[in-house]
Amino acid sequence: MRITVLGSGYVGLVAGTCLSVLGNDVICLDLDELKIEKLRQAVLPIYEPGLDSNVAEMVKVGRLRFTSKYEEGVAHADIIFVAVGTPQAKNGAADLSFIRAAAAGVGRHLVKKSIIVIKSTVPVGTAHMVKEIVEGELASRQRTDVQFAVVSNPEFLREGNAIQDFMRPDRIVIGSDDAWAVEIMRRIYAPLSRNHDKLLVMSPRSAELTKYASNAMLATRISFMNELSRFAEAAGGNIEDVRRGIGEDSRIGRHFLYAGAGYGGSCFPKDVRALVSAGRSLGIDMSILAAVDTVNNQQKTILFEKIASFFASRGGLKGKTIAIWGLAFKPDTDDVREAPSLALIERLLSAGAQVRAYDPIAVHTAKTALGSTDLVTFCSSAYEALAGADALALVTEYREFRTPDFDRIAASLTEKAVFDGRNLYARADLEAAGLHYFDIGRGNGV
Repeated sequence: MRITVLGSGYVGLVAGTCLSVLGNDVICLDLDELKIEKLRQAVLPIYEPGLDSNVAEMVKVGRLRFTSKYEEGVAHADIIFVAVGTPQAKNGAADLSFIRAAAAGVGRHLVKKSIIVIKSTVPVGTAHMVKEIVEGELASRQRTDVQFAVVSNPEFLREGNAIQDFMRPDRIVIGSDDAWAVEIMRRIYAPLSRNHDKLLVMSPRSAELTKYASNAMLATRISFMNELSRFAEAAGGNIEDVRRGIGEDSRIGRHFLYAGAGYGGSCFPKDVRALVSAGRSLGIDMSILAAVDTVNNQQKTILFEKIASFFASRGGLKGKTIAIWGLAFKPDTDDVREAPSLALIERLLSAGAQVRAYDPIAVHTAKTALGSTDLVTFCSSAYEALAGADALALVTEYREFRTPDFDRIAASLTEKAVFDGRNLYARADLEAAGLHYFDIGRGNGV
């Protein structure tokens, strides 16, 4: 099929590439001409495992192309996927300015029967809004004869595992009231539903809410466990034992029950707040989700609280150097948006400390996020970050951090303290190396 994807950010580039791998003729449209030129050379604006090689191969065989011109992209396609950003506005709501602009751009150039598929995470009612915008543009051109349908098809991609998630989805949500559009969507996704029909067809409004509800549920589980971890630590319990105890209950399951330093990224924080804001506009008090966001913001302070408490009897943090392992909000991505590491670094710098940081992927994005400062040194290896440091804080659970040389860590750190924000390590191993060890919710206190 002939497909155009509006937006070449994370969702758009992954979707466009995977759709071309499935045999479709795909154009990715983005108004950033510099980005488009780099994509034509297979230079990607994001990091995602396996994406670069797939883009290069699809460009080479001619099934994936890039343009900055609406007229070219819209004229090419029978199906137009909208995958532009919906950032958080100042009031917490989703900013739909890019969605509106995309809808208007499509409407100004639509000349044949088409399906407009919204992949972006959008508030309930956005598909209806997009339909009205396109209808208005067609009317202004006196082209009300052009038939189109708007479909909600939210993405459920995890950064670091996006290609696998697209190619082997748990479910494919299709929100549409147009039977002909649903049948075409079935054809698009047929290669991904060979074992069984993965399509869940519902109204556009239900599909839009499904995406928010999914992210909100996962964020709720994380914040719930993080709140319990504080209780467990204060009461002398062990949150890891609790996790196993409740995770074996088939009604609960094992996933998203790990206590840590808080969640971040481009989805969970933004989508939870957007749902709270949307509820407010409807007169609904989304008190549970408001608490989820509050707990997460509190949890992002927990490593700093433990570090500050430890150094309180050692002259305070001023002049101290803290090594940080992991800057991305999760492993295998360069995304540092709302990352717990940034919250920790900002507090450490405010307390007068300096930071030596290492991340195998996200150094460049962290530099951009933190801005110019001489108080943060970015290192090229985990052990280089330890040089001259007083203590180590582990924030992101990369594989390379799972079994480090604890004796080497002890020899490097002046105060011989490790603050484990992901509960990766066993206390006995670190204490055997002569290290002070602090984790999350496993009963040690500070």
